Amino acid sequence: MISRHPERPATLIPLAELSARIGSDPLLIQAAGGNTSVKAGDVMWIKASGTLLADALQRDIFVACDLPAMRAALDAGTERADQPAEFALVEGALRPSIETSLHAVFPQAVVVHVHCVNTLALAIRADAETALTRRLSGFDWAFVPYTKPGARLAALVRAARGEMTDVVVLGNHGLIVAAEGVAEAEALLRAVVAAVTVAPTEEPEVNHTRLAARAGDGFEPLPEGHPLHRVATERRLCDLAAAGSLYPDHVIFCGPGAAILGDDETPKMAVARRIGEGFPPPVFLLVPGMGALVRSDASSGARALVRCLGDVLARLEGGAAVTHLTEAQDRELSNWDAEKYRQALNAG
Repeated sequence: MISRHPERPATLIPLAELSARIGSDPLLIQAAGGNTSVKAGDVMWIKASGTLLADALQRDIFVACDLPAMRAALDAGTERADQPAEFALVEGALRPSIETSLHAVFPQAVVVHVHCVNTLALAIRADAETALTRRLSGFDWAFVPYTKPGARLAALVRAARGEMTDVVVLGNHGLIVAAEGVAEAEALLRAVVAAVTVAPTEEPEVNHTRLAARAGDGFEPLPEGHPLHRVATERRLCDLAAAGSLYPDHVIFCGPGAAILGDDETPKMAVARRIGEGFPPPVFLLVPGMGALVRSDASSGARALVRCLGDVLARLEGGAAVTHLTEAQDRELSNWDAEKYRQALNAG
């Protein structure tokens, strides 16, 4: 019988320190994205849904879960495997991460999942597996095409893993590394990130006076040097952003795809057009050839994902085709209760 009040393992301290480090790096983690975990016997301690890895040293962000029960639910393929709160050992205000099942399928003690922008710049490509193979040949790694986060994705990761696999890239999603210790997990993470790092394109010259003239109606120009200006000023990247969503957290925090501010439109007109097309009000607007605007009242989480889009597309190699999420995949994320809960906790 697993205790309903399990003892906190000593490894939670270095895990919290690692979580805070990576959570403070916007090239690895944005908003409430990503998660870390450590297994201690039959208990898995995992980041709580909606909490920030960056806060790991300021508040308790880890929740204890019944690991054998979670694995049994995954083995049985029951709907319960997609309800991580049912495996929490301590009742409280926080729920285990919606990706708890993803961590449970790894035999290694420590699992780190990040939304690394350098990985995403490769994982969104139509030839993602080929592009990654050229860079990760020295690792025991696996690639899993995009699937909505949850038990089904966890099952696909389990099937794709070899006996010693400790690196998994999730198409249109992110990166997972696993190791027996926290220091080893961080070293592996740093090595993989170094292998996939792509230099961003040069920062464009943005006429902020002209851009400011297109603002208003609750929108303001993004700061000078913001990576999304690169997307707005390069037509190919602008079109790719507008064509659809590239990874889940963009949909959750910014809505599907990206909205373009037409030559003869005001922000108010663009918002009305976007709503008329069946989309939620946009968090940001791309002004082709000029730069990007953001809603003045955008949450910190939304702003983090606005920056992420610029960081990712600025690293997309020239001419590379991408795989967008489908409209159905956008909808299943937008209507997902677990994600609504996570976003509500990160609404500040």
